[in-house]
Formats: sequence, structure tokens, C-alpha cells
Amino acid sequence: MFDIHLLLSGFSAITSIEVFPFLVLGSLLGIVVGAIPGLTATMAIALLIPFTFSMNPISGIVMLLAIYAGGIYAGGIASILIRTPGTPAAAATLLDGYPMAQKGEAGRAIGIATISSGIGGLFSACALTLFAPLLATLALRFSAPEYFALAVFGLTVTMSLAGNSPLRGFTSVLIGLAVGLIGIDPIGGFPRLTFGLPELSGGFNFVAVMIGLFSLSEAFRQIEQMGTLPPVPPAVRNVLPRLGEILGMWKVYLRSCIYGLIVGVAPGVGAETSSFLSYAETKRTSKDPSRFGKGAPEGVAAAQAAENGSTGGDLLPMLTLGVPGDAATAVLMGALTIHNLQPGPLLFQERPDLVHQIFAGMISANITFVIIGLLGARLFAKVVQIDRRVLVPLVCLLSLVGAYAIDNNPFDVWVTLGFGVIGWLMQRNGFPVSPLVLAVILGGMMESNLRRSLVMGLGSPTVFLDRPIALVILALAGLTLVGVLRRLRKPESGLAVAG
Repeated sequence: MFDIHLLLSGFSAITSIEVFPFLVLGSLLGIVVGAIPGLTATMAIALLIPFTFSMNPISGIVMLLAIYAGGIYAGGIASILIRTPGTPAAAATLLDGYPMAQKGEAGRAIGIATISSGIGGLFSACALTLFAPLLATLALRFSAPEYFALAVFGLTVTMSLAGNSPLRGFTSVLIGLAVGLIGIDPIGGFPRLTFGLPELSGGFNFVAVMIGLFSLSEAFRQIEQMGTLPPVPPAVRNVLPRLGEILGMWKVYLRSCIYGLIVGVAPGVGAETSSFLSYAETKRTSKDPSRFGKGAPEGVAAAQAAENGSTGGDLLPMLTLGVPGDAATAVLMGALTIHNLQPGPLLFQERPDLVHQIFAGMISANITFVIIGLLGARLFAKVVQIDRRVLVPLVCLLSLVGAYAIDNNPFDVWVTLGFGVIGWLMQRNGFPVSPLVLAVILGGMMESNLRRSLVMGLGSPTVFLDRPIALVILALAGLTLVGVLRRLRKPESGLAVAG
């Protein structure tokens, strides 16, 4: 169970003068980036990790958590105002948010979206606080076979959710596994696929790869689409919704929060899945489903609450098992390791104070973005009109500076450029980037634990048959893989959603 005294101490640390400004800064950055179509919270986190090196660990981590929570919420602002999702997770919000704006209710829609995101985020953050220590205690019983099974399950789930093209998702996973093989063999200690380059002896720098795939590749894509955005509705007023209206949607919130949390816990799923599931279920159970798609406030509330409701669920497996829930938490996991903090059950034993500070930071981040979002709604409505000719070069510059700042190594700049081009080409051709990222992390985990498992079993794979938990997880992975293979036999119906 969590320790209430450590949690209160965590809140004390978060509200200190050393940490609180970074909480506010992170929320602001998250909202600004999330509100700009095409720029995601994952991109912002990857871009800013190098700038947290000089901070104490909790300040840097809290800032990145605030960017994460604020960025997921703010994607709904562009959805409402210009019918263009600021982030993929906000695609469901535009279905009713934009019709509300067209009826002169843009302010009301943004207000509902802000409070709904805060409710979903707080629910998931509290669930993270309650359940993470329990899961970490269970995970202490895990050994190499269980971690191998978890990695396999995470990869199969990632492939199954790669848009309409599981084949492209599978290809992305293979690329990620190949990237993860570069460097020193984790068991034998000999170099692999280094081509005689000493810079590759430790593999590619993970942060440089992340910056290239999520930040620089998006900048390249934005250069291709250097058009002007549709005009924002002229009046954004009456942002604060009535209390009675919010309380009247309690069933929507309860259902959406549960959907968000459950979907978030599943590795590789993502907030966009939970928002569409929640929206569809809210419409199905409504007394008047015909209102949806024409400006129903419940539609906005369901989508936004489920979006941010997935954030705590995504962090749960990352913190307790070292298995990231999505691309954003994969990047956050990289940030923790850079600060010499290894996610997993031992973190709860060795640094319970820091873990509870993370819990307090996640709760505080969700409160902070609600306050900032409501106070600055009119200002953030203008963010979507930032000139791309100014924004994109700035993103490129920060990406390259950030890559160099990791280790003051020019090779990391070339890595970022290379993966920026790879990410851009993948997006252009409908290949999702997120499976590649998760495969880089889970591939190493899968390989090392498979080899340790075989050592435990004296070379026999029957070691997995003697481990009930590992066997159950592998069975789930097998069922998921069967579903992927069945879809592969069908003609592709469209492109995968990149990223």
C-alpha cells in the first residue's frame, strides 16, 4: 500500500520553490505544444529531456509529467476551434467540439474539455497512487521468464493496434528490434552490428533516437505541409461551465475514467483508443444518440475524460514493471534512466520517497493544467495560429541542440538527423513510429530475459511451463498474435496511423 506520510511529503516537495516553477512551466509548455496541430506531448518530452540534465531529478521529472498531462489535454483545443486534432488522442473531441464552436459555444466547449480532462487525469493519477505499490509488490515475485513474457505481450499488443495495417506495424517492430541489437551483447559482452564504429559500441543513444523520431521527423513533415490553418472562431468567451452541467454528467465521467484507466494499462494502446471507445459507449447509452455529432457536450466530456484518464494507466506498467504503456511513457522511462533511476519494483523499495513525489507530481500536474487552461483559454486559442515558418525552424534547432547536449557528442546529432529522416519517411508511407520505439525498449528486455530464462532452465524452454504467471501472459500474447495474423490475411483497408 502507498504511504500517506510519504505522499504528503511528496506534495511538500512538489510545492517547494525548487520544484513548483517547473510544474507550472511544464503545464504551460504541454498546453502550447498540444494545442498546435501535429506537435504532440511525446515530441515535447523527447525534445526537452536534454534540458533536464542540470536539474535535480524530481524537478525534471515533474516538468516532463506536466508536459505529458497538459499536452494530452490541449489537443482538444485545436479540435474544437479548427476541426484539426492537436494530438491523435483528440480526434474524438472534434466530433462534437467543433459543432459547438460553429454554434458560438467555443468557450463552453473548451471549458468542458478542460474540466473533463482534469477529472479523468485526477482519477487515473489517484488510481496510479493506489495500485502502483500493490503491482510493484507483486512484480517482486517476477523473474526472467515473467519479464520475457511481458515484453512479448507488449510487442504483440503494439502490432495489433497499428492502425488498419498490422503488417506495417509488424515491420516497424522489426526495425525497432534491429536497432536494439546494435551495441554490446548483454550476455556475451561482444560487439554486434557496430561496423567497426566505436561510437556504436554502446548502441544508439536512446534520447537522440527519440528526438529524431518524434521531434525532427514531425518538423520535416510540417515543412511539407507549410500551409495556413483555418481561422479560429472570433469569440472565445464564457469558458467556465456551470457546476450543474458538470455534475449532471457524472455517469459519463465515471464510465470514461474507467475506460481510460483500463485501456491505459494495456501496453501500446494509447489515449486515442480510450477516447473513441468512451465516445462510442456514451453515444450508445445516451437517451438521444442523434444529438451526437451535432454539438453534444457529453461527447466532448467523454472523449477528453478518457484521454487523460489513460495517462495514469500508461504510467502504471512503466513505473512498476519497466514496460512503457505508450510512446510518451517510453520517453519518460528514458528520462528516468538518464537520472540513474531504473523503473521497476526495485525503485519502490530503494526510492519510495521519489516514487511518492512522482505520484504527487502527477496529481498536481492535472490540477495545474486545469487552472492554467481555464485562465488562459483565450490566449491558447491563438496558439493554433502560430506561423509555421517561425515554429518549424525553431523545433529543428532545439532538436539538434538537445541531441548534442545529451553527451556533448557530435555523433548524437547525426543519430538524431538520421532517425528524423527515418521517422519522416515512415510517416509519409503510413508506417507507425510508436511500435518502433517500444520495440527498441522491449526488444532488449525480451532478449536478455529469454537468455536468462534458458540458463535457469538449463537450456530447455520448458522453464516457461513451470511458471504459471509467465505461461498465462504468453498465452495472452499468443491469442493477440493470432488476431494479428488473421488481419494480415485480409487486404489492407487503409494506412496505419503514424506515430
